[in-house]
Amino acid sequence: MKRILSWIGLVISALLLYLALRGLQLADVWASLRTARYYWILPGIVIYFFGVWARTWRWHYMLRPFKSVPLVRLFPVVCIGYAGNNIYPARVGEVIRSFVLKKTEDIPMSGSLPTVFVERIFDGLVMLMFVFIALPFAPNMPAVYRNWVIGFSILFGVALAVFIAVAARPARAKVPYQWAVQKVLPERLHGKMDGFYDRFMMGLSSLTRGRDVIMIFATSVVIWLAETMKYWFVMHAFDFHVSFLVLMLMNGIVNLFTTLPAAPGYIGTFDAPGIKILQVVGGVPGEIAAAYTLTLHAALWVPITLLGIWYFYRQQLHWSDFQAAADAAALGEG
Repeated sequence: MKRILSWIGLVISALLLYLALRGLQLADVWASLRTARYYWILPGIVIYFFGVWARTWRWHYMLRPFKSVPLVRLFPVVCIGYAGNNIYPARVGEVIRSFVLKKTEDIPMSGSLPTVFVERIFDGLVMLMFVFIALPFAPNMPAVYRNWVIGFSILFGVALAVFIAVAARPARAKVPYQWAVQKVLPERLHGKMDGFYDRFMMGLSSLTRGRDVIMIFATSVVIWLAETMKYWFVMHAFDFHVSFLVLMLMNGIVNLFTTLPAAPGYIGTFDAPGIKILQVVGGVPGEIAAAYTLTLHAALWVPITLLGIWYFYRQQLHWSDFQAAADAAALGEG
């Protein structure tokens, strides 16, 4: 199955890259890349890492029911997770950072993974908020992207409602959970799965307090505004200008598209919608839009990945460790 999904991702990436670059004069794309003012990337990297630090604080806040982990120790774990997402397919980095957290802070994976799910839901909601704020100023946005936004609005809204309902009524939610465990799993695992459920509920406990929900949402807005600021800085390396709202729209759309299966590093799923938004909504020539989007993609990918790999080797980790950890989490042992 993993191999099939990997091939599907490669095909999707190749198809989207072809559609994005089809009809463009690649010599002009190269000319834009060659003459870009790359020093504008540096302040973009600084503001981007501010967003990563804010993401670290958000995770620290959500992990408090288990342990108050100092940000200086949690930041490397977040960077490793980023690197894992950028290098491996299917967002394996989320499992990787939960595993590293278990190894370094003894927080069970079955408790930290729910916080990761909640993070993704709030990230998706903020992305949708960005899109909806910018939509009135983008009447010519392609219909396929509008439909994509509607679909994800329903998906993330339902997911958040389910998580909040489960967190608010853990005893009631445990009844169907225990029934499924007793029907599907052997008796020797029933006790472990009870412990798994309790740790999972602790991971969702932040959703039971209105103040925590507001803090998580506000931090998510800060995180994604910081990333959009990086889009803005990198834009100054090229000969075009669009409003910050267009960049918010671009940020929201490309990050929604990166949920599709793709080659590692979101190749194609990031680039194709980014180029299209700049062309259609921002009126940017396709060759310049392509040069900018490819540069932005690299500027987002390279620094955090290199830093994550450095932290990765400091922890002396191997892929076999992650696979064993994922198996343990699936059995409620993490």
